[in-house]
Amino acid sequence: MRISLIFAKSSNGVIGKENTLPWHLSADLKRFKKITSGNSILMGRKTYESIGRPLPNRKNVVITRQKDFEAKGCVVANSLEEAIEGCKDEAEIFVIGGSEIYKQAMKFADRIHLTEIHEDFEGDAFAPEFDLKDWQETSREDFEPNEKNKYSYSFIILDKN
Repeated sequence: MRISLIFAKSSNGVIGKENTLPWHLSADLKRFKKITSGNSILMGRKTYESIGRPLPNRKNVVITRQKDFEAKGCVVANSLEEAIEGCKDEAEIFVIGGSEIYKQAMKFADRIHLTEIHEDFEGDAFAPEFDLKDWQETSREDFEPNEKNKYSYSFIILDKN
């Protein structure tokens, strides 16, 4: 099983502000849907609550320490390890946030699907820190702003060495 993190971050490392994305980037949302559809996605409770519903065509796993938490249409796990164990028969699982879950998942991650937005944003949630020497960039696509995407950005895939 491959464990992948998928996230978008700004030039200054921001991934969120007040439980939302501080930008709108249509291409990133389409990429997220394409990559994660048909797979299991793992997310923290706050991320689930910010989305407000299970994402379609995916097994949604919500991680929370709240023992009595229920999320209709989702599997609830009380730790990241429990969530991973519950998906052990999957070919690939995707960790989709938030910042605390990303930090916990870095030690298990085999791949990072990163959207890098070449702009600074204010925020209160930040991308997990990782040492680039432990990762190999296996794919990069760079894009300029257009009518649907206000910012320049890059789609990057990093595989663990």
